[in-house]
This record gives sequence, structure tokens and C-alpha cells, in this order.
Amino acid sequence: MDTAKTHEQWLQEMEAKSRAKQTGFIGGISAKLKRPMVTEAPRHPYRGSPDFWNAYEWDEEERIARFTENFRSVGGHVERFPTMEGAQRFIADIGKALSAKYVIRQNQPELAALKLEEELPEARVSVWNSDTEENWKARAAEADLGVVLVDHAAAYTSSMVVLSSPDKGRSVSLLPTVLMAILPVERLQTRLGEVMTRFDASGRENLPAGIHFISGPSRSSDIENDLTIGVHGPGVVYALLVG
Repeated sequence: MDTAKTHEQWLQEMEAKSRAKQTGFIGGISAKLKRPMVTEAPRHPYRGSPDFWNAYEWDEEERIARFTENFRSVGGHVERFPTMEGAQRFIADIGKALSAKYVIRQNQPELAALKLEEELPEARVSVWNSDTEENWKARAAEADLGVVLVDHAAAYTSSMVVLSSPDKGRSVSLLPTVLMAILPVERLQTRLGEVMTRFDASGRENLPAGIHFISGPSRSSDIENDLTIGVHGPGVVYALLVG
């Protein structure tokens, strides 16, 4: 007996039974409502965002102002610096104020230039995936500070987008207690759609394993709307706008 073929036949039979149950269930509701069961998907003549929204645009200062307002409204922190040197000093000051013992950052040239090892001599600064023997999830979980470079951002939703790669582990932005996200202002767009179209253009085969949208500190609420901060991610998030 062909085992693979038998398994395929079994799946087909289970699919047929499931669809029969679904049809019977929906048919019963249709009968009680005294109207025919819908068998075809409704037409959707419009696809994507309307033209007026695609044309919606803020200038750079408006994008920065709106992003700052929206991000702070959900409990995030925003600081602006003309150069990376300002961001460097700020991260070092926060690290010292927190008496940070462990820091983790993405393995990127822009972040290497911050020289956090020199700025925070009392802390252990780990660089993601720089040592194949290291347990990098554990390093991220124990980190007081995580430092990432933002790939894209949208002012309307105050969302920062961080992509994963071998040098940009997802855990760097998800596990530390405090997240420092450096956002070059030229990467800040007005609408989230401007970011999403870039992913479409790159093609599915070129998408990274992780695309993370960060719109403030982790916020979790149960069925009774009891809000808790920092359960599924950093409880403190700084967006450092540079430029």
C-alpha cells in the first residue's frame, strides 16, 4: 500500500468533511434568517489606499513634530540631536544613570562608531553575533540597554521599523530593559504605506526573517483592560532622532 497516497487521501477526506460541516452550519443560519447562503466572495472594486491618502505628505519638520507628539503620547521618549555624537553622549549618560552592567547592540558600523565600550567602561558591551560561541538571546535578555539603528519610520503612526539580519538580531530590540533606537531623520516618512511599498518592491524572496514595528514601550492589557508596561518587550523606549 502506498502510505503517502493513503495519507493524501485521508487529508482530502478530512477536508471534505470539514467543508460539509461548515456548509451545514452556515446553511442553518441562512435558513433562520430566511435568505440564501452567500457562495461567492463579494467584489472589491477598490484596492489599496485612495489617491488622496497616497498624496498626503508632511515636510521634514512636520514629520519630526508629529512623530515626537505621537510617540510621547503612548509613553515613549524622544530626543533630537544634530549629529551621532549627541546620541552617543545621551546613551552614555543614561547608561551611567542606570548603572548599566550589560549593554547589547546591533553589529553595524554606525553603532560601532559610538564607541560604547569606551563611554561605558563599567558595563559589558556585547555586539550581536560577533562570537559564534555566545548565547546571544541570553545576552540580550540580561541587557540593561539595547541599541539599534532604525531602518524606516512613519510619523503618522509614530512607528519605527527594525529589520532583522545575521548582524541585527531581533532580540536586541525585544529583550533588553531599555531600548535606544537611533533614527536618522532622512529615514522618517509621513505614512506607513511609504514603508510598506518598499517591502513589496523588494519581493518576497528578499524579505528579512523579522520586520518589527516599534511604536513605543511594550503595552499589554488583559480582558479587563488592566494595562501593564514592559511585559512583551522593553518597558522604556527612547527614539533618538539624528540629523
